[in-house]
Amino acid sequence: MLKKFSCGLILASSSFLGLIADGPKDNFPESVRRVPMLGIELTEEQKKGLQQQLLPLSNLCKQIKLSNDPRIKSLSTDVLVFHKALDWSLKHRELLHEREIKWFTPILEEGLNRAKALLDGQAPWLTQKGYIVRGFKSKMDGSIQPYGIEVPESYDAKGNRKHRLDLWLHGRGEKQMELGFIRQRMSQPGKFSPPDTLVLHPYGRYSNAFKFAGEVDVFEALDHAKTWYRVDSNKIANRGFSMGGAGCWQLAVHYPDQWFASNPGAGFSETKDFLETFQSQELNPTWFEKKLWSWYDCTNLVANLKQCPTICYSGEEDRQIQAAQMMEKAHKEEGMILNHVIGPKMGHKYDPISHAKVDKWMIEQAAKQKIKTPREIDFVTYTLKYNKMNWLRIDQLEEHWEKSRIKATLGDQSVTLSTSKVLAFSIDMKIPSNWEKHQSISLMIDQQTLTDKLGTNSKGVWKISLKKTSDGWEIGKSKSKGLVKKNGLQGPIDDAFMDSFIFVPSSNFSNTNLGNWCKSEYERAKTHWRRHFRGDAKVTLDAKLTDHQIKNNNLILWGSPEDNIVLKRIKDLLPIKWDQQKISVQKDLYKGTDYGLIMIYPNPLNPEKYIVLNSSFTFREFAYLNNARQVPMLPDWAIIDLKTKPGTEWPGKVTKANFFDENWQLK
Repeated sequence: MLKKFSCGLILASSSFLGLIADGPKDNFPESVRRVPMLGIELTEEQKKGLQQQLLPLSNLCKQIKLSNDPRIKSLSTDVLVFHKALDWSLKHRELLHEREIKWFTPILEEGLNRAKALLDGQAPWLTQKGYIVRGFKSKMDGSIQPYGIEVPESYDAKGNRKHRLDLWLHGRGEKQMELGFIRQRMSQPGKFSPPDTLVLHPYGRYSNAFKFAGEVDVFEALDHAKTWYRVDSNKIANRGFSMGGAGCWQLAVHYPDQWFASNPGAGFSETKDFLETFQSQELNPTWFEKKLWSWYDCTNLVANLKQCPTICYSGEEDRQIQAAQMMEKAHKEEGMILNHVIGPKMGHKYDPISHAKVDKWMIEQAAKQKIKTPREIDFVTYTLKYNKMNWLRIDQLEEHWEKSRIKATLGDQSVTLSTSKVLAFSIDMKIPSNWEKHQSISLMIDQQTLTDKLGTNSKGVWKISLKKTSDGWEIGKSKSKGLVKKNGLQGPIDDAFMDSFIFVPSSNFSNTNLGNWCKSEYERAKTHWRRHFRGDAKVTLDAKLTDHQIKNNNLILWGSPEDNIVLKRIKDLLPIKWDQQKISVQKDLYKGTDYGLIMIYPNPLNPEKYIVLNSSFTFREFAYLNNARQVPMLPDWAIIDLKTKPGTEWPGKVTKANFFDENWQLK
């Protein structure tokens, strides 16, 4: 049975259990409903009964964690993932419907069976076919995260043949916590189950359109699957529908060389038009929000799809056809044509004919030989967060969040390149078969000619770096003095939460307006990281931070220079000066008692990692209601007026905010 929602979504209840849609009713920041919703209230008898049922698995998990057996350690997450789903559903009141109480027993049984088998030296799920749930430990916060994998009957666990793998990104599921996701992945196939193909279903850290931590989750799940299954790295596809279609678009334009093909369906592909048309939201963005839309606006990066064969699908009567229409327009502006399959008279689902057409096209693409060294590359980026395509890597930009581009063509013993807003780049490629070894390579860069001796290389690889100077392009790496924005260290604030991080709060927050704000935002950040990104943030008090932690983590510092020991230690090394009396941003002064500072910056104690002051991910409760709103809300730094209370959009009144320049200095 199909149910139509006010926003135009049509959801098949048997396939999308527990999903609910966003819509114009969610356009009011002052009346935001909780996402995820608070679950049903169990009776004391029900709660005690379920806790008692869980106890044996809890005890077995303790044994597993204490084991020194390498095999048990390597497979422990495949057990712990079941325990987490069950434990959190009780601990955090996340059983969202009475029927979920019935799911408790089969999921518990699977967890118990695995735990007992593992402690007995067995792991039968490694050779099972069909619908399998796996788990991995995330690098971001050390949490256990689930994914599902469909293993075809043709897969031989003891064989050598590698298999095609399709990622399938799920739709929006406000009610799909780990328990519901695991149940679905234990019992249901995905939208497509191609023959002889592994199908990987990332959880994506809940409902975020596979952005931020959700984006990292996709690749961590993929890497884990590659460890345990024979995956053909040249035959990996990127697919999804609805929210998963949005995720598919962004993974396609950001990582086009990773996939033999992409197949987004419905969803959204940019921020502004989708929210104004689909969501009927009146937008009034700040200038820095507009710039930051470029992080996930796929229409800006459509040229990258020249490296990624793409077929998209929309129902003719689905309002989310808007995503493909925006991408069609962007394709046309680049002189490209989008392969767009439209289901006649269809709403928010596939029709059988379109399903078969898309499936056939994907099989045809999988049969083709993937070109490892393409002769032409056209690469667009707005940030060094995404700085690589095939054999070309951008190392330095003129200015972040402006459109930067390199076009490169391989010729006979030559490379022709044109650049825009790029200051440094590198080439790392397998030497083409038609090139003569020991001969010079001609590089024509922006109509300037350079030569490089190819020389001998036992691995048949050519590597070269080039930098732009006042006199033109030169061979060699850029040697900027001091800090420089680079891949993995380019900001903005949200980037710090896509790698290993630790919350470092003050041991003693001051009892002032500022201290209370810092403490409140810290407590909120812990709650919302767990609630929205499904992990417990690692926490170490400022007085107990170790050198090992400084070396291996981004540090999220909570407090002021007066009450946070780590911040006090580094405050004089930061470009924005902050003391008890004032915050100094060049000539602008802000009273220390009435204003707070939010900032990301390379850690002076370890410049290869970030520090962040008083902020977690920057979108707040209002953004949870529509995945297209889940974009960075703040740039590299912001001054917050504490006289305005934090709300569902901002942590207070943003008095001033900006990006640092390419050398991490104030503009």
